[in-house]
Amino acid sequence: MEIIHHGAVNGVTGSCHQLKVSESESLLVDCGLFQGLEARQELGIEFDISTVRALLVTHCHIDHVGRLPYLLAAGFSGPIYASEATAALLPLVIEDALKLGVTQDEQLVDTCLRLIRQQLIAIPFKQWQTLEQFNTQVRFRLQRAGHILGSAYIEIDVGQGKQAQRVVFSGDLGAPHTPLLPAPKSPYKADTLVIESTYGDTLHQGRKNRSKQLKEVIEKAVRDNGVVLIPAFSIGRTQELLYELEQIIHKAPKHSFWQDIEVIIDSPMAANFTHEYRRFKSFWDQEAKARVAKGRHPLNFEHLYTLDSHQEHVQTLNYLKQRQKPAIVIAASGMCSGGRIVNYLEAFLGDPRTDVIFVGYQGQGTPGRDIQKYGPRGGYVMLNNRRIDIKAQIHTISGYSAHADQANLVRFVTGMAKKPGHIKIVHGDPEAKQALADKLKENLKGEVKIEIAT
Repeated sequence: MEIIHHGAVNGVTGSCHQLKVSESESLLVDCGLFQGLEARQELGIEFDISTVRALLVTHCHIDHVGRLPYLLAAGFSGPIYASEATAALLPLVIEDALKLGVTQDEQLVDTCLRLIRQQLIAIPFKQWQTLEQFNTQVRFRLQRAGHILGSAYIEIDVGQGKQAQRVVFSGDLGAPHTPLLPAPKSPYKADTLVIESTYGDTLHQGRKNRSKQLKEVIEKAVRDNGVVLIPAFSIGRTQELLYELEQIIHKAPKHSFWQDIEVIIDSPMAANFTHEYRRFKSFWDQEAKARVAKGRHPLNFEHLYTLDSHQEHVQTLNYLKQRQKPAIVIAASGMCSGGRIVNYLEAFLGDPRTDVIFVGYQGQGTPGRDIQKYGPRGGYVMLNNRRIDIKAQIHTISGYSAHADQANLVRFVTGMAKKPGHIKIVHGDPEAKQALADKLKENLKGEVKIEIAT
């Protein structure tokens, strides 16, 4: 048995891992797109897929599923397994990615989506599934990862009985105490663990602190009538922000500005995903379910406006430029590498009354990382080949990350009743991977082979 990595080894994007069960049979876990400095001109599948019998999907962020159309084009016709919520979201993600970055040819897009729907198999959490396509016995189970709606880590058993080897792929693990979704629980055991390390060198702020900081930043912006821009991924982060904003508004005095401040979601994708979050309420955590039971609507409150068409986007942009009234705008993409947030940044980064709040990881080589790094020094960023001087106030609230931090990642491993004999660290910048490796060695006291995957 062998694990070959086709992405997420030199950074945090392009997750794609091939588990070779034998010389003639293998499966893939994820097939994601490279982004930022890791982005590639050639997007095709550069490895042999002749032995690949199935694809298992941890979740539907683009850096975990974005190469799926290219996998199909390369001739993959096997089943695509995903959780029930991921199966509902995946076609929406791929459709958006194709139309934004590949082609406007409706027939081509429809053909790709039809193939995906034909091959897609929705799987409940916690239930073992046998892969009948293999001669060797292979079975897998999805467990909740708490990262975004439908996200899973995957347990795979290869072989029979006591001789079976269990390989666990973490996918992206969520942080405890985040809104809406339950925190991931450690698996019972693993012989080999492939684990992400996005925040392997970082400890997040607590939820109370991040909510307080979000509230303070917005209240400061209101004092000078500025616009608050929050770049956020359409899946996960946007819904968490809405949840937190609804709570702030709910607790605010009746006659405060909070009761009529406009919250604008400028993303058709985010609107679609928010609808799916509401549809899959059964996957919410107990706190969120309790709010709904009290008649509250955490993802759909008064003064929340969702923009759909490009015309609405342009009208809103012009409206915000001309008026002297604060507003909160949440728009994609989360790393400012495209999408509608770029137009807002071009329009408002040069205004000192503007506040930009980063609530998620900014990959190396992305405009988001440049704004985050150089903005506080009064630097500049290149957007659409234009230099934009940054006069806006730049804030980073790490507690909103949908990724587990170092302590959470270590706890995921140490919480196993039977520790893995082999850990492979992926999906992180070099410093994060090394820091997590060092911390795991410290906690596991040399009992485990810990390897930074290449």
